[in-house]
Amino acid sequence: MRLVDGRRVFVKAVGAEPNPDTPDLHRSEARITAALPIAAPVPQLLMTLDLEGWVVLVFEDVDGRMPAQPWQLDELHRVLAAANELSVLLDPSPIAAPPVADRFGEKFQGWRRLSAASADGTDDLAWLDPWARRNLGRLLDREAAWIAAAAGSALIHGDLRADNVLLTDDRVMVVDWPWAAVGASWFDVVAMGPSVIMQGAPDAVSLLDQHLFARGADPEDVTTVLIAMAGYFLRQSVQAPPPGLPTVRDFQRAQGQAALHWVRERTHWR
Repeated sequence: MRLVDGRRVFVKAVGAEPNPDTPDLHRSEARITAALPIAAPVPQLLMTLDLEGWVVLVFEDVDGRMPAQPWQLDELHRVLAAANELSVLLDPSPIAAPPVADRFGEKFQGWRRLSAASADGTDDLAWLDPWARRNLGRLLDREAAWIAAAAGSALIHGDLRADNVLLTDDRVMVVDWPWAAVGASWFDVVAMGPSVIMQGAPDAVSLLDQHLFARGADPEDVTTVLIAMAGYFLRQSVQAPPPGLPTVRDFQRAQGQAALHWVRERTHWR
């Protein structure tokens, strides 16, 4: 949007229809973004308006673009480097935010819920990859340990993907912060990994593993968190779509399959 004085701003606004959960996400994003340090590569929040169920956020406009799809290696390297720099800047967390256990505790129970559905006969899991069905008990056991594995002191974005990144000539800007939490500094790279694999980055698994190793992330903790994410995506993919988001389940299924591929590469389970 161009203002009368010539400035450009980016405006996002939402009401309670069609998805009643979205206004609270915008409110969360406003609280978190307003509290981030000025040095963070995040568009500045200029104003908010919360009126009669509508939430409006006005940000500075960023002259940038999303990474190309499929991923180009140079852009992926830029984003991974920026994720590392951001984790250093935000560790320890400079703002109050819920721990990852509270933010994602209800979500990362996918394998437990799939196992329960199989046990009570409500889902035969025929749609699930045979490798995952064969190793369901192992996946369930590892999922139970994800909270300890993901614990840390860094402020994490919680939903880092290509569509939440803007590349400028000299910076990588990170947008959309409603899911921010406090946890392991490498969490965002693991969370982003399934979408990177899904979107066709060359040799993505090897590149992600190399990056996490260089960051000093504990390999077993990484695998544990990845297993929990895979279960979340796959279980969500067979639920009814939420209001106003008819394509999200296919997107989650694709990320779940990519995450499962990464898990197989890391575990070498048969």
